[in-house]
Amino acid sequence: EENLVESGGGSVQTGGSLRLTCISSVPTTKSMAWFRQAPGPGNYREWVACTTPGGAKQYYTDDVKGRFTISRDNGLNTLNLELNNLKPEDTGMYYCAHGHEDLFYASSSVCSQRSNFVDWGQGTRVTVSS
Repeated sequence: EENLVESGGGSVQTGGSLRLTCISSVPTTKSMAWFRQAPGPGNYREWVACTTPGGAKQYYTDDVKGRFTISRDNGLNTLNLELNNLKPEDTGMYYCAHGHEDLFYASSSVCSQRSNFVDWGQGTRVTVSS
C-alpha cells in the first residue's frame, strides 16, 4: 500500500512563497496531482495542479495558473508544488494524490475528478494572511 507524505506548508503573508513536497513510499508511475481544501464547513477538496507520469505536461486551474508550478522527480518518488505570489484565498490543506493503476495520461478534465486518484496523503497546511 502506498504511503504519501506531504511537507512544506506554513504561514506566509500575501505575496509570499512556499514549496510543498510529497514523498511516496512506492514508485510514482502514474499521473499525480495536488488538491486543496479551504477551511470551514461546506468546502470540498478541489483540484489545483496535476502532471503526467513522466512530468512532461502540467495542468492547472485558472486561479493558480502562472503562480503555482508542479513538478516531479520519479527517481526520488517525489511530487512538488511551488506556490508563488500567494493570496489569502490560497489558504487550506494541500494534498498530493497518485492516480489509479490506469492513469497514464492527464488533462484538466481528468485531473479535476477526485475518483481518478486512489492514494492520498494526510495534507500539509498553508495559511496566507493579508
